[in-house]
Amino acid sequence: MSLKIVIDQTAAAAPYEQLRGRIAEEARAGRLPVGYKLPTVRGLAEELGLAPNTVAKAYRALETDGVIETRGRHGTFIAAGDSGAREAAAAATAYVERTRRLGLDRAAAGAAIEEALRAAYGD
Repeated sequence: MSLKIVIDQTAAAAPYEQLRGRIAEEARAGRLPVGYKLPTVRGLAEELGLAPNTVAKAYRALETDGVIETRGRHGTFIAAGDSGAREAAAAATAYVERTRRLGLDRAAAGAAIEEALRAAYGD
């Protein structure tokens, strides 16, 4: 398995965004499986004809999104788990902390969530 990415220099999207989007898409589709070792920043930059800072910026964004993880000198890998689920769990935790600070009890916090879900999904 290899990482096949083409950067379109004429595209409206910046090269780092093209790279970030392509790696994220390949990981979510399972074409880059969990644990797949990505090339080094310098190696990928050279391969794609990009500046190392461009690749580093894409890797930082992917790491922030939970798509990849860096393991020190061992390299950068496709992360385990669903980054969307992790982000939702983090948002839920933040919500709970906020409602507790506001003095809402569990029932009131749950009712607020249910109302927001009904409004968003039309149930």
